[in-house]
Amino acid sequence: MALRRTQGGIAGLVKIPVSIATVLILLLFSALTALAQVQTRVRMIEASNTGSTIDPSLGDVHGQLGSLFSFTSYRLLRDENLHLLADRPAEISTAHKGISLEITLMRQQREMAEFRVKIRRERMDILNTQVRLSPGRTVLIGGPKHGESIIILAISARF
Repeated sequence: MALRRTQGGIAGLVKIPVSIATVLILLLFSALTALAQVQTRVRMIEASNTGSTIDPSLGDVHGQLGSLFSFTSYRLLRDENLHLLADRPAEISTAHKGISLEITLMRQQREMAEFRVKIRRERMDILNTQVRLSPGRTVLIGGPKHGESIIILAISARF
């Protein structure tokens, strides 16, 4: 059996594996990006003008709460640590008048993560917004009324 010499020689043989390697690297990068998790902390806070108690666990956001909202009392209702994947919503239910929260990681880049935040009461959206967070930062979102008080969300992320 005679071997036939091609015009590409060894260079022609190298092109095929390099192309395959490039495709494999791109697929691996896409898979790793898709599997990237963002550690997200969501706190539901009840704010009211009844009393003057500040929940000790809210010490890290107490200054922000006071500068944005004019309430005298802040009580932590829920504190959830979530590992969010892109486009996979997580839901947090509460026993408070049928209020639930849905948070979805929309996208994550090196220094920014974007989330969609929905608050529902009895299956109806009462808040639907998007927020962008830098790593280690906290955003506060004033939410729905809860009797004589309101619910405030404190959302932070690490990535």
